[in-house]
Amino acid sequence: MARILILTNTIRGLYNFRYELLERLISEGFEVYFSVPENKNDTKVKKLLELGCNHIETNLDRRSMNPLKDLQLIKQYKEIIKNIKPDVILSYTIKPNIYGAHVAKKYKIPLIINVTGLGSGFNNTYTKILVEKMYKYACNDVACIFFENEANYNYFIDNNLAKKDKSKIIPGSGVNLEKFRPMDKTKEDGIIRFLFIGRIMKEKGIEEYLKAAEYITDKYSNVEFQILGPFEEEKYKKIILNNNNSKIKYLGVSYDVRNEIKEVDCIINPTYHEGMSNVLLEGAAMAKPLMASNIPGCREIVDNGVNGYLFEPKNEKNLIDTIEKFLTLNEIEKKKMGLASRQKVERNFDRNIVIEANLEEIYKILKYKKRIEN
Repeated sequence: MARILILTNTIRGLYNFRYELLERLISEGFEVYFSVPENKNDTKVKKLLELGCNHIETNLDRRSMNPLKDLQLIKQYKEIIKNIKPDVILSYTIKPNIYGAHVAKKYKIPLIINVTGLGSGFNNTYTKILVEKMYKYACNDVACIFFENEANYNYFIDNNLAKKDKSKIIPGSGVNLEKFRPMDKTKEDGIIRFLFIGRIMKEKGIEEYLKAAEYITDKYSNVEFQILGPFEEEKYKKIILNNNNSKIKYLGVSYDVRNEIKEVDCIINPTYHEGMSNVLLEGAAMAKPLMASNIPGCREIVDNGVNGYLFEPKNEKNLIDTIEKFLTLNEIEKKKMGLASRQKVERNFDRNIVIEANLEEIYKILKYKKRIEN
């Protein structure tokens, strides 16, 4: 039985966006291990254990720039790989990609890297050069590199960070079209509801969302702005939880975002950078109109004026104008936009496309290994 090791920085992304891939690997007879910071008592970890996967708790700090912590992570990866002896490693997000590649190379284990977005390291002048050098080293000797959008792919190829023959574009994590489907609202009260879903931090555009919400709720009586997600940056907790505007509501963290998505009229994603926006994919699959930053990872999902609107990132005035444009639409026009969203993901973002791409690469690696061994 071939062993697959998955390295990633949080159970949330693995469970929410790659559960079906793990399910397929288990069904095809693979022994699957996943390395995450969360312990065995985490609800999502328990779900993957029930599926048949094997859990490895790994001390990983996603946002730390402390080199000593990163050295500890490398040491942990070495121990994991020595003990498990995986046949193939899949890695997601920057630290597992870079440090996983370093260790995989040392032990000659084939690695499939998933670049789920360029992240803040590429936007910071002080870290960009270092991150590029580390990624160039990481991508130098891997089996395959998956990119979630064409812009990220081109950036790596144009800057010689990755080899073209090893690089492929997939439609993000895709979306489970059976799980995320159109659902009726439980109430129709004439309130037009907007929803922000994501980690609450500056780079996700929460400041622009809040400023736009304050302006629009002051001008219109029949609107509500909702916020769903964990606080990544502590300063926003005080701002949002102490907010006195009854039309701006913090919903906490959801175990199943379908419950929140089905009740709103439009999903807003004002992020500064994305790999491929899962928030938009899930909203689109549930036939919701979309508003998003005009950036890679969003513009592939939003056809401006067809299934939603694009606005300039970091531009609250443009966001306000876009929201006001949406407020002029009648119910038939909104429903038409939502239907276009669903049709868009059905055509281009079925999660099965991503699963098949991964399996193709895994079987290619295993076939090559078997040929070499014989």
